[in-house]
Amino acid sequence: MATSTPASAPGPVPASKPLGSLSVSPLSLGGNVFGWTADTTTSFEVLDAFTAAGGNFVDTADAYSFFAPGNKGGESEAIIGDWHTARGRRSDLVIATKVGALPERKGLSAATIKAAVDESLTRLRTDYIDLYYTHYDDESVEVSEIISTLDELVKAGKVREIGASNISPERLRESLEFSDREGLAKYVAVQPHYNLVSRDTYEGPLRDVAAQHGLGAMPYYGLASGFLTGKYRPGTDVESARSGKAAEHLATERGRRVLAALDEVAERHGAEQATVALAWLAAQPTVTAPIASARTVAQLPALMALSTLRLTKEDVSQLTEASE
Repeated sequence: MATSTPASAPGPVPASKPLGSLSVSPLSLGGNVFGWTADTTTSFEVLDAFTAAGGNFVDTADAYSFFAPGNKGGESEAIIGDWHTARGRRSDLVIATKVGALPERKGLSAATIKAAVDESLTRLRTDYIDLYYTHYDDESVEVSEIISTLDELVKAGKVREIGASNISPERLRESLEFSDREGLAKYVAVQPHYNLVSRDTYEGPLRDVAAQHGLGAMPYYGLASGFLTGKYRPGTDVESARSGKAAEHLATERGRRVLAALDEVAERHGAEQATVALAWLAAQPTVTAPIASARTVAQLPALMALSTLRLTKEDVSQLTEASE
């Protein structure tokens, strides 16, 4: 187990936001890189810096990161569990994890969810998960079975709040209405793919359902795999596991318009492009905390600055129009 000393941190994060019974920082730190592009020592340093700056909301999944060579899944959860145990910080964290995408625990049957949550609790070295998401909806399973099973976990004290990621508006509405009708645990969070170059993945019917039921949105791919950091430019070559996906946006007119708008707004505020992109997300209806990951401590200050950057209405409008 790594026991690196706490790394230096960016400025303090003064704000927190309500999410069901939870109180979360304005940025949710993506744990997808832990055990993948960030080794254990570096992951500990990032978590040290994030929490030293006032961050408390960490997002992971049982499936992170089975897709990396040599991994089988659960690596990210294990690192987070080892970190909070070494630091004595469990009560300072709001840990969100997910079920349904790990190859050995695929889908959302009652048996799968019950087995997977116990395995996540073991890896996370905790007896409760603050926010438990269904990672991908499983339409082969009735909403009644999924919600009833999640309700059992809440009643057993294994899970505090529940959420849904990668779900259709229709299934989300059906799930929420079932919870209301039966008096069972109800989703408080939705985790959509959403950013300045991917708006129709959330805006529209899905966001409408979230708004109607008071759900908080935690957008993933908030920086479009790094594209919205501004480091991808014509003729540049960026070393990153996700550089191919990010660079694709350079080939689109919208991607270039968004970069130009990000540059202008960032210059006006003396801010990083990544901070501006996250602040635009944070300004959108229903959004509680965008998710962004840091492979190194050096990448963290631009993300944490989200909490202090206040975009004007004109800034938000300029970015929105550029992303149409």
